[in-house]
Amino acid sequence: MSLWNWSGFFGYLFNPFILGGVFTTVWLTVVSLIAGLILGFALALMRRSSRRVPTYIAKAYIWLFRGTPLLVQLIAIYTALPLFGIKFTVIEAALLGLALNEAAYLAEIIRAGIEAVPEGQTRAARALGMTERQIMRYIVMPQAFKVIVPPLGNSVNGLLKTTSVTSVISVEELLRRTQVLIQERFMVLELFAVAAIYYLLLTTLWDFFQSHIEKRLGQAGSRLSMNEKR
Repeated sequence: MSLWNWSGFFGYLFNPFILGGVFTTVWLTVVSLIAGLILGFALALMRRSSRRVPTYIAKAYIWLFRGTPLLVQLIAIYTALPLFGIKFTVIEAALLGLALNEAAYLAEIIRAGIEAVPEGQTRAARALGMTERQIMRYIVMPQAFKVIVPPLGNSVNGLLKTTSVTSVISVEELLRRTQVLIQERFMVLELFAVAAIYYLLLTTLWDFFQSHIEKRLGQAGSRLSMNEKR
């Protein structure tokens, strides 16, 4: 008796129920990333603030969310906060947990990118009469982006897989739907293999996209250097 069911494997490879889980994984990643970037950028600016209070708040936030597991954070948001009258749906709790957790890591990535820009350039921009907002938009961020993209890409890759943790609070992403089918069909190896293939596909597609972005940034940097030499 074979331990592997080929017909079951291929039958679930393009199963609509599984594909629905793949779609959920993708949009959870996208929405969490956007929210995490917005909050992470704010935290990065707070970390660099000359005022103590914003700096301490940002440091405490990053310390808390980087120092505790996402699993614990999700359970706290979904099950502990209702004790204080704050209730979220499964999807809301998943998005909130993923975004808050991701922001803590993205804040440090963005801060490192900003601090990589030579201070002399911001001083020169101030001397020209540019506002802090203009300096950040036109001088700092275009250069910081080149430093931010590689680690940011790695974070996206990790976030695609991290969404599987939300299955603990019953979010029907790829892993959760795989587990549901396993309980119904008892094809453990075949269905986990299908899930693994989709995770590999998603992360591989992102790797190609990230490489394309880095290549374009490298070409833009080369053209800028040549113009400066001229």
